[in-house]
Amino acid sequence: MEQRLKMAFDAIQQSDKQERFVLGIDGLSRSGKTTLANAVANQAKAMGMAVSLFHIDDFIVERKKRYGTGSAEWREYYELQWPVDILAETFFSKLKTAQQVELAFYEAKLDICRTAIIQLPQQGLILIEGVFLQRGEWRCYFDKVLYLACPRENRFLREAKEVRENLGKMERRYWKAESYYEETVQPETLADWVLECTAEGQGKK
Repeated sequence: MEQRLKMAFDAIQQSDKQERFVLGIDGLSRSGKTTLANAVANQAKAMGMAVSLFHIDDFIVERKKRYGTGSAEWREYYELQWPVDILAETFFSKLKTAQQVELAFYEAKLDICRTAIIQLPQQGLILIEGVFLQRGEWRCYFDKVLYLACPRENRFLREAKEVRENLGKMERRYWKAESYYEETVQPETLADWVLECTAEGQGKK
């Protein structure tokens, strides 16, 4: 296993076995977070750990709350795409102690959110992957965070064709929000580990 991931598993194994370990996989759009999170979850299960995997994009709000609001497009994405404070209160703050969490899952085809109750393991790994995980409202709830640093040009090539063809929206909405996150939060500095992404895949920093 890549050395940085081995370090993460060493930290998990050294943690209090009676506790849950909350690990975040942060990174900008198309940096490979979901692929890596699935690999980590599978490896942890192979090690005999109970694992709960959450994708932060499952918790976005309905379109009317994040488009055409009157705010700048990048602010709609960074500040309104997720119910940041609600997630901090009802999800992140409960990860260490609650037996279950009640979450609103977004259904894109219907543009609605449906509430579901998710049971948490008594002990084991709570794994969360998504963009902007280290924003101030959420960072304190993670035991460790791994950040995927991937150049914008590489990430852009991974976007669907129709997305790449709408460059104006990428610049106004997504890239400007990403730049704001990098400049104000400095996720590479905050993260416990940083993995650099290359065109061929992920490599060690």
